[in-house]
Amino acid sequence: MNVCVFAASSSRIDGIYAEAASELGALLAESGLTILYGGGGIGLMGSLADAALGKGGSVTGVIPGFMVAEGWDHKLVSDMVVTKDMGERKKWLFDHADAVVALPGGIGTLEELTEAITLKQLGIYKGPVIILNTSGFYNKLIEFMDQLVDGHFLRLEHKDIWEIVERPSDVIKALSHYTGWMDDPRKIARIV
Repeated sequence: MNVCVFAASSSRIDGIYAEAASELGALLAESGLTILYGGGGIGLMGSLADAALGKGGSVTGVIPGFMVAEGWDHKLVSDMVVTKDMGERKKWLFDHADAVVALPGGIGTLEELTEAITLKQLGIYKGPVIILNTSGFYNKLIEFMDQLVDGHFLRLEHKDIWEIVERPSDVIKALSHYTGWMDDPRKIARIV
């Protein structure tokens, strides 16, 4: 199974997030799952990849050429796909992902997470979308998504698109217990 992990590239964030990213990387590797991620060498991306590689795991980085030119790529990830731009990077990741996991992150991670939810809502992506809510990082986003449902911008059924977990070990459980969402999500995608 290819697990796409979206995560922060910042190295200035609280260490609790890096610990969770490292734990997840190790657990994914130990479970024999392939990690697909943004190819970065620092921040939560770097922690995730370092831990997985340290356990002999399979890691594929996907990074735009301009980021490689800036030296932002992870130097120990040998399977590195270089794309022409951010859009091609994201398309490659979604095309190859069997599952999506969002760790804490900035605007890029938020954009990737919401695209995963949108693609699943439209039946384009069918795998699990798991939000690792380390130390309540995503609490405000979860409240906002509840507000979207309450205001009829999303259906109540859409809340089943994503699963929120608190610990890296819960990600592994969620992946192993995933049974799918709905056969034809487009039948409820339009809210009238």
